[in-house]
Amino acid sequence: MFCISDPAERFISSQPWFGGLGAQLQQQVHASIRQTEGVKGEVMLPLGSPAQGWHAVLSGLVMLRSSPQRTRASAFIGMPDGEWFGEGTALKGGPQLYEVVALRPTRLLCLPLPMFNHLYNTSLAFTQYLAQHMNLRLGQAMTMIEAGRTRSAEHRVALQLSRLFWRRQRRLNLTQEELGQLAGLSRQTINRVLQALVAEGIVTLDFGRVAILDDAALEAYLARTAAT
Repeated sequence: MFCISDPAERFISSQPWFGGLGAQLQQQVHASIRQTEGVKGEVMLPLGSPAQGWHAVLSGLVMLRSSPQRTRASAFIGMPDGEWFGEGTALKGGPQLYEVVALRPTRLLCLPLPMFNHLYNTSLAFTQYLAQHMNLRLGQAMTMIEAGRTRSAEHRVALQLSRLFWRRQRRLNLTQEELGQLAGLSRQTINRVLQALVAEGIVTLDFGRVAILDDAALEAYLARTAAT
C-alpha cells in the first residue's frame, strides 16, 4: 500500500535537481510521490512487472538480481538507502528486466512515470542529474559483469566494499549474509575474505558490521586481486 510520508518529502527536497523547479512543480512532485514497504526477503518489484517509475531506497537495503529461475541467480548490485535505481526501465517504459529483493526491512520511494517523464522533458537540471547517474550505473554494471565472470572471491568481496558501490557510507552496516548475497558467495567464503582484510588493517568488524579503515589500502587490494 502506497502513501505520502514526511521522510519521502524530505528526501525529494534534498535532491540536487529539486531546487531548480518552480514552486508549483515542486508541490506536484511531492504530491505524486508514492512509498511502499517490504520485509526481508520480499520481492518488492518482480521481474517482468510493468514499469512504475523511478525508485529510491528511503531506508533499508535491496538487491537487484536476475531471475532466480535460472540455474544460478546472479546479483546485479546492492542499493542502500539514499540511492536511486530503475532509470533505464523508466525511460523505456517496458517491463522490469530484474527483480528487486529486500535484504532487510526496506522502504522504497517511487517517482511515478508521468512525473518522471515530465521532469525529463522539461527540467535541464533533472536531465543532467539523470545522465550523470546513468553513467555511474553503467560503470558499476560493467565492473560487476567482469568481476562475476573472471575475478576471484577476494576481488569480488573487495569490490562490493569499494566506493564504486558505497560512495557516501564507509561504515557499511552490512551483515556477512547480506554481503554474501550481493557478491554471490557463501557466508564461509565471505568470512574468510573479511578476516584477511581485517588482518591487513583494511576493515574492521563490529558486531558483524563492516567499517572501512583505509580506502587507499582497499584500492590497492582491489588492484592486487584483479591480477589473480
